[in-house]
Amino acid sequence: MKKCIVVIDMQKDFIDGSLGTPEAQALLPRLLAYVQQAKDAGAALVFTLDTHGADYLSTQEGRKLPVPHCIKPEAGWQLAEELQPLVKEAVAVVEKPAFGSLELPKHLAAYDEIELVGLCTDICVIANAMILKAAFPEKTIAVKASCCAGVTPASHERALAAMQSCQVDIR
Repeated sequence: MKKCIVVIDMQKDFIDGSLGTPEAQALLPRLLAYVQQAKDAGAALVFTLDTHGADYLSTQEGRKLPVPHCIKPEAGWQLAEELQPLVKEAVAVVEKPAFGSLELPKHLAAYDEIELVGLCTDICVIANAMILKAAFPEKTIAVKASCCAGVTPASHERALAAMQSCQVDIR
């Protein structure tokens, strides 16, 4: 069985930057250890990058969330430094202009099991989990709960429950 770990938006702005949280900072060592272990066991890796331009505040997202973040190529757009060595071994790095990526499934068709980790559970993780479940209804789509964090702990739990209702495995 071929497995792929999708690391969602583990970027500086979401960890300790403009939209950072203590939960995101705390999960980084757990996520790093888990992703490294999965890679060592033969799993492929795909990374996503929330990617906005200088015009972010004039976009729909920017008007509803007026906090500039993940502006390419600013420092906050970069992946956490701890993950940089793993990015070099990734089968894909997908820049996404919105919460979910319609391009992501194109990189995952060859895998039987797809597991998501990263940020934020209640926004980008759930959006991409739903896209993947729709694209691959018979594949195992899973989320490693301990390697994700939401905007708040309560919104993290709500997102996990919503994904589980849609037959995404929560581990």
